[in-house]
Amino acid sequence: MPILTQALVRAAAANPAVSLPSPALFDLPEKVLQFGTGVLLRGLPDFLIDQANRQGIFNGRVVVVKSTDGGDAAAFQRQDNLYTVCIRGIEDEVPVRQDVVCASLSRVLSAKSQWAEVLAFAASSELQIVLSNTTEVGIVLDADDDVRAAPPRSFPGKLLAVLLARYEAFAGAADKGLVIVPTELIPDNGTKLRGILRELAESQVPDVGFLTWLENANTICNSLVDRIVPGHPAAAAAQAALTQELGYDDGLLTMSEPYALWAIEGGERVRQMLSFQPVHPGIIVQPDITQFKELKLRLLNGTHSLASGLAVLAGVPTVRGAMENEPLFTYIRQLMLADLLPGIPYPIDEKVGQRFGMQVLDRFRNPAVEHRWLAITLNYSAKLRMRVLPDLRHYYERFGAVPQYVALGFAAYLLFMRGTRQADGNWYGEAHGQEYLIQDEQAGYFADLWARYPASALAQEALRNLGLWGTDLTALPGFANAVTRYLLQLQQEGATATLASKLMRPQSVTI
Repeated sequence: MPILTQALVRAAAANPAVSLPSPALFDLPEKVLQFGTGVLLRGLPDFLIDQANRQGIFNGRVVVVKSTDGGDAAAFQRQDNLYTVCIRGIEDEVPVRQDVVCASLSRVLSAKSQWAEVLAFAASSELQIVLSNTTEVGIVLDADDDVRAAPPRSFPGKLLAVLLARYEAFAGAADKGLVIVPTELIPDNGTKLRGILRELAESQVPDVGFLTWLENANTICNSLVDRIVPGHPAAAAAQAALTQELGYDDGLLTMSEPYALWAIEGGERVRQMLSFQPVHPGIIVQPDITQFKELKLRLLNGTHSLASGLAVLAGVPTVRGAMENEPLFTYIRQLMLADLLPGIPYPIDEKVGQRFGMQVLDRFRNPAVEHRWLAITLNYSAKLRMRVLPDLRHYYERFGAVPQYVALGFAAYLLFMRGTRQADGNWYGEAHGQEYLIQDEQAGYFADLWARYPASALAQEALRNLGLWGTDLTALPGFANAVTRYLLQLQQEGATATLASKLMRPQSVTI
């Protein structure tokens, strides 16, 4: 089986159904510097840039900075930085099946061994944009980082070094500033990154002119990305079948759902620099993207988090499986549309929210995505605090009543966090005779709590913990009692019976 390369593309030696790039795209100028090689970047920003290049809209390629020499570095080199995005799913009730070879990546540079080349590209007159996805812990302040190191340790340190090199190369020219769009999944990612860059610059760069240039010539945008991009198929048989179908081997093959959202906070300058924006309706550039952040955080992420423990306890391993399980599907739909949507702490048009919720349900149904609930429980406690608590408080402000589906989700969380065995520093719970790993920094706290309190008292203790929630949740009238009631029911009857109980009786939901 041949390997995906530029030579294969030029020879059109692939399945005719695969959308191949024009060889002319291999020679486009390098306009983007990207920190990160992960599947989300390949499946969303890099894919969209490729689509724009095909339409003659952006006409620029991406230079990628990889933090290490390991992993998939060799695959990029072996494949001339080409990779396939295989889009599978349902969009507006129509099955989608599309295979696209992306040619948006120009080079992949190792920060460790090719830092001089990164700084040389920083001085390129063609460079306009910086993208990043360095995971949620990438945008952090390392006060001891050295911006003159080769390379600096942290992502903000590396970015500041790039900006300093550019400032020096162009003598502080105001028109040489960049548009910087972090895509890390943290609130106000651009605002946070801007503050860290300023703090590092103030402590390490004595040239006051650079600080002025950093602030005034560059635009750092808050952004939100939303697309499920699992990467290559998990099953070897599925990978082999797809390879045969494509007609070539691709070590960077990237599976993706059809849905795509990239919301970027910015004005006219940002729209002009991100000239690929018109290529897809999911690329949105506007001064305020709070609506998109709230919809995703509360309806998609919040639903995921509240349903994850319940699904594991019910013995349903995947999100798609939950959509095929009538009680779980009913719970997820009611949780999202009856409790979380009206609790969003931001003015949302009801029809917009309902439309978004129905899109989320379609995405959950995607037969090509195997999203495991146990993976969603990673950092369970922190996710509930960030994703659900603001929604819960606002629901109480609006209605002064207990959101019952949220309460059941909290009860399932408490039972899921019951560690029954510790080994090698990890706590394990048990459901349906099977052990599961509790991947949460609060696992030890809950193991101790369960050892000291019966379920009837445990919910009160956990919900009043200010260290967990930043507030006393027992102060919400009726909430602790409802969580306790569901926790006891889950213990006594099990998750499946609890889901089938009176809470799951048909209720009217406008959809």
